Amino acid sequence: MKVMCMYLPQFHTFPENDKWWGKGYTEWVAVRKAAPLFKGHDQPRVPLDGDYYDLDADAVRTLTRQAELAKQYGVYGFSIYQYYFNGKTLMDKPLRALLENPSIDIRYNICWANETWTRTWYGQSDQVLIAQEYGDESDWKKYFDYLLPFFKDRRYIKIDNRPVWQIYKTFDIPCFEEMSKAFNRWACEAGFDGVYIISGKTAAGSDDRSGLIDAYYYFEPGYTLKYDLGLLGNISYYGLTYVRSLRNRLFGNRFGSILERRVDARRIMRSITSRQYAENEFPGIIPDWDNTPRRGHKGLVYMNTSPALFEESLGILKKKVEGHAVDFVYVNAWNEWGEGAFIEPDESRRYAYLEAVKRTTDDQHCNDSL
Repeated sequence: MKVMCMYLPQFHTFPENDKWWGKGYTEWVAVRKAAPLFKGHDQPRVPLDGDYYDLDADAVRTLTRQAELAKQYGVYGFSIYQYYFNGKTLMDKPLRALLENPSIDIRYNICWANETWTRTWYGQSDQVLIAQEYGDESDWKKYFDYLLPFFKDRRYIKIDNRPVWQIYKTFDIPCFEEMSKAFNRWACEAGFDGVYIISGKTAAGSDDRSGLIDAYYYFEPGYTLKYDLGLLGNISYYGLTYVRSLRNRLFGNRFGSILERRVDARRIMRSITSRQYAENEFPGIIPDWDNTPRRGHKGLVYMNTSPALFEESLGILKKKVEGHAVDFVYVNAWNEWGEGAFIEPDESRRYAYLEAVKRTTDDQHCNDSL
C-alpha cells in the first residue's frame, strides 16, 4: 500500500486572497479564530510547537521538514492541489519552491482543483471570485507547458512512464475528451508514454465517460456521506441537521447558535472499509474532520474520530488494494487544518496519526531515498 496525502498550499499570502478575504489572509487565520461549539469540542487546533508555517517566506524549511516526516512515517507521497484558471495560476508558490529545490526528498504529483471559486465558506456560493473556464486547444497547451517542468522532475510520480495528472472533477470539463487526447499527444512528444489521469469520485459526482480515465480516487468523507451512508444513517444525519438548523433560525439570536451538522465517523469508516474497490479505484480515508474553523455553527464535525479508528480502517484498506498494480490509498489530508483533516502533528494528538501510518505500512521502499 502506498499512502498518498492530499496537500493544501494555502498557507501563504497572495494578492487575490488579500482582496477577497482581507490583507494577510491564509488558512491559519480561520484556524486561529476557531472556537469550541460544544462540550469537549477540540478547537482551536494548534500545530505542534506553534509552527504556523509560511509556505512562501519559509517554504524550503517547511517542505523539507514535511518531506522528512513523510519519509520517516511511511507516507509514499503528496498529492498537491494546484489552482489553474485558463491561463491564471493561484497559490503556486509552494509548488514552485518544491520544483526549484530538488534536494527536498518527497514524491509528489499535482491535483488540479478545477473548481470555480466562490464565497461558499460564508454561505454566498452564488458570489463568484474567479470562474473556472477551459478555453480551447491553445489554452490547454499553455497549461501543459506549465505542468511539463513538474512532469520532468525525477520526484514526480509516474506510472508506466506516464506522469500522474490528478483532477478533482473531470466531469465538470465538457471538452475533456479533446483536452485529454491533446495532453497525451504532447506528453508523448515530450518523451513520456502519455499522461496517467486519475479522476475524483466526489460528493458532486464522478466521471463515467468510458476510455478517458485511467483510475479514480475516492474523495472522502464527502463521497461516502452523500452516497453510502445507508438508510438509517441518512435519516439520522439529515433529520437531526434539519432540527438543529430550525432551532438556530428560530432561537439562535436569543440563546446562541449550536452546531448543526454532526455524523458518527465510525459509520463512515465502516462504509469505506466494507466497499469493494476495482483495480483502478483508489480508496480514500480521513484521520479527522471538523470544518467549523471555516463555517462556524454551519460546519460539520465527524464525531468519534481517533488515531485508533484511523489505523484500524487504514489496515483494512491495505488488504483491499493488496495485489493491485497500483495500490494507492488517499489520505485527506496532510494539512487541511481549516477542515480539521490533517495527519501532521498538532498539540492535541501530536504524532499519533503519523505513527498509525507507520505501523500500518510495511513497504520498505516508502522510506528509501529517491
